Amino acid sequence: MYDPVKDGIHKNTTGVRFSEIEPPQEFKHLVHNFWEIKTNHQLNEDFVLHVIPDACVNILFNVLDPKIAAITMRKTEYVALNLGKWFHYAGVQLLPGMWNGNPSEIYYGFVDTPYNGDLPLVNTAKSLKDLAFPDYFPIFSNLVSKLWKEGIINHNETLSRILLDIDEIESVEEMAASVNLSPRQLQRKIKQSTGFSPHDLLKILRLQKSFKGNYLDHYVDQSHFIHSFKKITGYTPKEYFKHFDV
Repeated sequence: MYDPVKDGIHKNTTGVRFSEIEPPQEFKHLVHNFWEIKTNHQLNEDFVLHVIPDACVNILFNVLDPKIAAITMRKTEYVALNLGKWFHYAGVQLLPGMWNGNPSEIYYGFVDTPYNGDLPLVNTAKSLKDLAFPDYFPIFSNLVSKLWKEGIINHNETLSRILLDIDEIESVEEMAASVNLSPRQLQRKIKQSTGFSPHDLLKILRLQKSFKGNYLDHYVDQSHFIHSFKKITGYTPKEYFKHFDV
């Protein structure tokens, strides 16, 4: 199953903890993980999280300020998020294509405004207060169950097949063939369910897969890999692995 890398945390960073746990078995086809990132103490300098595109949608909660929550997603290039000196965020990371809610609710930048939508995000954030991260598991599981029953999270057969076959997919044409669709049909389905074109989705998935194995399995040659990697992450592969804990 698709397993995107965590966002970039500088190797020299101290005082910041990132944790993740797997979702219940019945939701593994919908959810990649439940996660938390927080400071252990007040930092001396602002912490900047280097966020890499992964085509996932996150249901994000600000545990320190529960009224701030959002449905978030990254586009095709990295974003550097300044989280400040003291923070505590948590969330549910959905696999690509599994968000079936209102696309206009998806937020692409830094989240610092109150959530005003209809989803139970604020109440969920309030219920996390004073709990240890492992105790988030039933709360997040119940939220996923509720959103799934309401059709806001929904299993996407097309994306599931693409994620399963991504090691063998080298082009948009092969992506279309893997799900028995014409390129035009694929374009419509991918755009509707992820907001990406098939070409951009393939670039993101290739990048994520390159962290897990031989990059030449997914790129024409080393030059192609380096160019694509830097365009999406802002760093050459050598620079990225030097600076960030992967």
